Amino acid sequence: MILAAEHYPVLIIVISLLSAFTILIAGWLNKKTCLPITLATIFVQLLLAFSILHQVVTSGTIHYWLGGWAPPWGIEYVVDAFNAYVLVIVLFICLLTVIYAKRSIEKELPRKIVSFYVVFQLLVTGLCGIMVTGDVFNLYVFLEIASLAAYALIAAAGGRSLKASYNYVIMGSIGACFYLLGAGFLYSVTGSLNMADLSYLLPPLYENKVVQAAFVFFVVGISIKMALFPLHIWQPDAYTYAPSAVSVIIAAAMSKVSIYAFIRIFFSVFTTDFIHIYVPITDVLSWIAAIAIIVGSVIAIMQTNLKRMLAYSSVSQIGYIVLGVALFSTQWGLYGALIHMLNHAITKGCLFMVAGAIIYRTGLRSIKDFEGLGKKMPYTCAAFTLAALSMIGVPPTVGFITKLCLVLASLEAVEYVYVAVILASTLLNLVYFWRVVDRMYFVRKEGGGENEHEIKMEEAPVSMVVPTLILGSLCVIVGLLWLAGAETPLLPIVDQAVNALLGTGVVAP
Repeated sequence: MILAAEHYPVLIIVISLLSAFTILIAGWLNKKTCLPITLATIFVQLLLAFSILHQVVTSGTIHYWLGGWAPPWGIEYVVDAFNAYVLVIVLFICLLTVIYAKRSIEKELPRKIVSFYVVFQLLVTGLCGIMVTGDVFNLYVFLEIASLAAYALIAAAGGRSLKASYNYVIMGSIGACFYLLGAGFLYSVTGSLNMADLSYLLPPLYENKVVQAAFVFFVVGISIKMALFPLHIWQPDAYTYAPSAVSVIIAAAMSKVSIYAFIRIFFSVFTTDFIHIYVPITDVLSWIAAIAIIVGSVIAIMQTNLKRMLAYSSVSQIGYIVLGVALFSTQWGLYGALIHMLNHAITKGCLFMVAGAIIYRTGLRSIKDFEGLGKKMPYTCAAFTLAALSMIGVPPTVGFITKLCLVLASLEAVEYVYVAVILASTLLNLVYFWRVVDRMYFVRKEGGGENEHEIKMEEAPVSMVVPTLILGSLCVIVGLLWLAGAETPLLPIVDQAVNALLGTGVVAP
């Protein structure tokens, strides 16, 4: 019997959680079984995510009541166009990361292969749970499952990653406490934790100081989780010293889910009326985002370690998304934010995959040592160049679409300073990405060094190169699809996602 699509949200969680236990048991018997089980599980989850997206786009929001208990007393899973869109992005990144991780983990964590795949699957469980739940406390539970898994994965490399993970634990715990206080405050005044229920109960209570304090707690708590400047201090070390595959997943997927939680609480629980009238925080967020965009780029220029440069670049890129969210009152603001979630996932995933492939093949981490890599690792460096062009915003990449939408949003809001910030950041992006490309492709003979013609091609393993090239190619392909307009399914999906957020939020059952 084929299950109806309304059961798919809970099925995505259940099979992921059961898979983690299966990997643990099977791994004790034969560690070679870990990868196939993980790969098969995430592939099935991705298929379910595509089915959910199709169902939502064609038939509307999906509601699932756990145990048959009706909300607000029971926990409800709710999937609209917004979380269906993000769910597909995240699971696609997870699938490619698992393929990429095989050789990387065998070299970096040879004694922890079984535990890596177990914890990785638990991380995927947490990420999926965050995206499908319609309950603010249940979101907290899944957020902590994902966070605990991320702490463990980062620390797995030992050495400096232990301190990086510890700092992440401290900051992540503070963020979780702020979030939990926000949930507790809302429950104390409404007696409900269901998002749809809260969106109906809160309007008469918008002037209540407890409700306003809850909103601030939510914003600060999730801002720590998604590394919004200046609450990003845990992020650079975590991205730099984590195992290569872990850097990919937390930069490309986990950050997107934290941003999803931020946007979901922002619009689906408190609604736009609350933000406009009672807690006018959008101007503050806009300025914070603008500062993050510039400061993140400037500090990235100062870095010599490629992964650390990419980490600070991510601080800047989070600023783009938050700027789009803060400009939601314009036609293009939230649209640009949702497109940049996709752009950042594929481009930053590609860039961290390239960094990991270089470390795997050459052991090099410093940008100044990259001379000749364009000849030695042509496919890997080509993928880096495509992703870098998207980060800079060169047409027809998806990064160009993002920046165009944010510029239009700024112009519509008559905020010309943000236009200047976006243009300045584009030049800064060009500076720190070009110096890497320059080192890769332009070999200089210094001190009798190796001649360009003596460099032999020595690519990373196929299992690492193929996912990297897929993401690099998507930087251009997705951009072309956006430019193709409504003839592709991408525009209608994002349109529905924006309408779900700015319309009635989470549709009540």
